[in-house]
Amino acid sequence: MNIEINNESYNCTEEKTLQDIANRMDLNKPGVAIAVNMRVISRDKWDNYNMSENDKVIIINATCGG
Repeated sequence: MNIEINNESYNCTEEKTLQDIANRMDLNKPGVAIAVNMRVISRDKWDNYNMSENDKVIIINATCGG
């Protein structure tokens, strides 16, 4: 299945859920949010959110600053 992550093509061979992708990309840390097709998916729903062909994923990392 092909998806897009932060505007780059990504071929999911084993990843079926958003949690699978988060695990693969080491995103299970505070300050990370993920949107799929312009909709933020809450962290407690990642495990049950099934990815689909051509989904567009945006990974957002919170940063501190002033």
